[in-house]
This record gives sequence, C-alpha cells and structure tokens, in this order.
Amino acid sequence: MNIAQEYVDGLKNAYYENGGEKQWNDFEKVMHGASKEDIEKLCAVYPDIPESLLQLLEIVDGTYWRKYGENKVSLFFLGSDIEEYPYYLLSARQIVDTKDNFREWGDYLITREYDDIPVDEGVCDDFDNLFWLHFSDCTNNGGTSQLFIDFSPSEKGKKGQVLRYLHDPDELVILADSFDEYLQMLMDNEYDFISEEKLEEWD
Repeated sequence: MNIAQEYVDGLKNAYYENGGEKQWNDFEKVMHGASKEDIEKLCAVYPDIPESLLQLLEIVDGTYWRKYGENKVSLFFLGSDIEEYPYYLLSARQIVDTKDNFREWGDYLITREYDDIPVDEGVCDDFDNLFWLHFSDCTNNGGTSQLFIDFSPSEKGKKGQVLRYLHDPDELVILADSFDEYLQMLMDNEYDFISEEKLEEWD
C-alpha cells in the first residue's frame, strides 16, 4: 500500500471515530480521482510533483468546493501544525489554475519586507525565481492559511519541502522536508484536525 492510500484509509477511520460517518460516506459515493488529461497538465506544469501527491489526486481529485457530477463537495482532508484549522485538498485543475496566485500578494514575505514577520530561512528570497505548488487552503477559503510545495528553496532548505503560510499574525514556515513526510506527520498526529466539534461546526 502506498502512503497516499494509507493516508486516505486512516482519514476515513478518523471521520468514523468522530461522528462523521455520514459525511465521509456521502463523499465516498461521489468522489473520484483526477482525469488522465488533468494529471498530464499538472505534470507538465510541475514535472517534479511528488508521486505521493499524484497518487492522492488519483484517489480523490480535490475536496475544495469540488463538483463531482451534480454534487458539490467541501470536505476536510488535510491539516497542518495548527490544530484548529482543517484544510481542503485542491483538485489537479485547481492546482494548475492557482499556480500564480501567490505572486499577486506574497512578495512581502519572500523579500522579507517586514522584520517582524517570521519566514523560515529555508525559504528563498528570490521572488523572480519562486516556484511553488499550491495544494491546500484552510477552512475559511485560504484567507487564514495556505499550504505549498516549494521547488525553489534557499540553500538551507530542501527542494520539495512543504510550507505553511499563516495570516494574522503572518508567518511562513517549513512543515516538512517532503510531501511524504508531511502526510506521515498528519498520520502520526492521528488526524487531529478532525474532531466531533469541527465536524459539527462546519457541517
């Protein structure tokens, strides 16, 4: 079993254990993996995309207001080091469509414009050569936090590291050295972004 399938199986158990059996079952009935065409487009834009993310998208092609047939899905699927914020998984098409969005607002983080905003030293300071993959937004549609895979780290970072952006107070930190490590972190934390309270609040 690959880590993506292991992750999804564990997430399903977390939903069941926290009273979200109906939510998961309703989702499982309609969800499907990304099309071959969308995967090919994604790989063309991001040739170094982690295999584990591709495997995840081949199981479920997004949970971020994602329309599967006539069913629109918004389902907690990922987490971070901030327990109170569950995150959605973007679809293969959404990842491609939002590839330049960070450039429209995030230059102040990369250029270290403000001394009081923490930015991990593993994140590069070259805005022109920035190359990130945006794969997840938090529950308030990304206004508070977003997750990225970084293919253009500084000399102190690692290519493929997972970044977490947080707003108010702003910060940009490295969550894991790889996407596999990121998924393993969420599993080791026992999917703590899923709880009865969160599922009831966002139902």
